[in-house]
Amino acid sequence: MSNFSNVGFNIGTEEELYEVLRKAYPKSKQITTNQGDYLIYTDGSGAQLFIQSNIREEIAGVNPHFSGKSRRKVCLTNAIERQESELDGAFHAWADPVNPDDPDTGIYPFVFDVPDFRTTGNIKFPQTVDIQLAAFAQDILLFENEDAYNNHSTEVKFASKSFVPSGLFFSEERNTPGRPEATAMFTGSILHFEKKKNELTGDEFYWFFTDTLGGLVDVVADVRLVEETPVVNGIIQGQFWLSGQLYGHVTKEDTSGKSFLKRLFGK
Repeated sequence: MSNFSNVGFNIGTEEELYEVLRKAYPKSKQITTNQGDYLIYTDGSGAQLFIQSNIREEIAGVNPHFSGKSRRKVCLTNAIERQESELDGAFHAWADPVNPDDPDTGIYPFVFDVPDFRTTGNIKFPQTVDIQLAAFAQDILLFENEDAYNNHSTEVKFASKSFVPSGLFFSEERNTPGRPEATAMFTGSILHFEKKKNELTGDEFYWFFTDTLGGLVDVVADVRLVEETPVVNGIIQGQFWLSGQLYGHVTKEDTSGKSFLKRLFGK
């Protein structure tokens, strides 16, 4: 199981990755930046792939995302470069600020990766924006209602709406304070859920529209992670990787022809 399988891309080998990219390529749109290109595949389930091509026209990486319904207000305070690829990046932000562009009025700080990071341009910090936030499950627990959650035995009991930005703590432990991880542990209520099918692969995954401390989030999970039966108004808790996009941020499609993948696939 992986972040890819959380949206129905069950990729285990290089050959399987190549096959997924080959199928996604003709259905994708290309966005060009100074650092390279993003080829973006989106299907009706909301599953997305962001394929990266650097300025040398080499595939630099592939990131999944989920295009969901969540909207939440955050105050961006810093951009974070990622070492994996020049097209990767993240933002440090404060959740749900009371006063615009004042991060100190937010509820908590956290970090989220951005699949089209280089399209966001030069942002003046601090800046309050609306984002769509997708949480990719690493492990989850489901409870029928708040009473069932409160009666669940555990060493540390979190409120039924709570958010712990674990990626900030992990970076301190690993002596990499400038590159915190986009991970969190949170608990929230399930407003809606669906078992979705990835149109490209036919594989299923769960989507949970979730209300947690600080706002709404789209939770996605490999069906193999979901051991309990989901219910509306139930409680979801787990550890997650966070991927977000700036809402309303418009990127211009490049119609020059997806040249690097044309050569790769011979089309």
